[in-house]
Amino acid sequence: MALPELVCPAGSLPSLRAAVDNGADCVYFGLKNETNARNFAGLNFDARSAADGIRYARERKVKTLLAINTFAQGRQMARWQRAVDEAADLGVDAVILADFGLLDYASRRHPSLRLHLSVQGSASNHEAVNLARELFGVQRAVLPRVLTLAQVEQVIAHTDVEIEVFGFGSLCVMVEGRCHLSSYATGESPNTHGVCSPARFVRWEETAQGMDARLNGILIDRFAPGQPSGYPTLCKGRFDVAGSTGYALEEPSSLNVLALLPELLRIGVAAVKVEGRQRSPAYVAQVTRVLRQALDAAARPGYRPDGGSLAALGKLSEGQQVTLGAYNRPWK
Repeated sequence: MALPELVCPAGSLPSLRAAVDNGADCVYFGLKNETNARNFAGLNFDARSAADGIRYARERKVKTLLAINTFAQGRQMARWQRAVDEAADLGVDAVILADFGLLDYASRRHPSLRLHLSVQGSASNHEAVNLARELFGVQRAVLPRVLTLAQVEQVIAHTDVEIEVFGFGSLCVMVEGRCHLSSYATGESPNTHGVCSPARFVRWEETAQGMDARLNGILIDRFAPGQPSGYPTLCKGRFDVAGSTGYALEEPSSLNVLALLPELLRIGVAAVKVEGRQRSPAYVAQVTRVLRQALDAAARPGYRPDGGSLAALGKLSEGQQVTLGAYNRPWK
């Protein structure tokens, strides 16, 4: 069985170096604008830091992938096209795209540039993956985190396109690329502006009941004094539904596929991806190191995730809890 590539996040140059130094096969990063889906202040790369990061990775035989994975806006199409041109000029190993118009532009303007279909492209079946290959020559597709393991296996069995899946990090209960929650609340969609909860709409307010987290004035969570609080997003907010207050859509938790690695190898997954370009270099280093060791061990008979690895990832998990997500649906 071929060992999948370990694809790790780089929200900054220190994070990129942390991923490379701890065993990543590929690092993915974005530019400092809304062309990437992690458009947070203080994150991402300008031309100089991108060139430095690519050089650092290449010297250590690690591939670089540039994420241009939001959807271009008609009047600003040139901005997204310039990002594709910059990716080609930088010499990245592949560009990660979701927008079919950009895929068409990249395939025509830069025919030698390797194209990956982003998870934001919402390719949840082999027909969609194969269409992207036939139209644009896409060589890899990242699947949404809503498919069961059996469904992933079916996709792989019916396409020649390499398939990449998420292995660790925050979950998304939506089919990526199709979420309208933030757009409904703020008028700005993560598919166009690159952030689920744009910072300018986020407000924290001390009240007699605790710390209120609001998005564009909408109360989406309240934390008691001393209670840990995460960055507020609508999908992971707590709401009063039929007289009961709780997580209406999704509890904060992280996907962790350590236990499923032999199955992912068996069905022929080409790459395992770590979510977390918004996380710290220390997070990137720890997760990369644990998954590198686990992937290497999973290729040998008798593999089982060890307690130390599970504990290490558990401490880095959102809400301090992990799940197999949609990979394991016992009710089906």
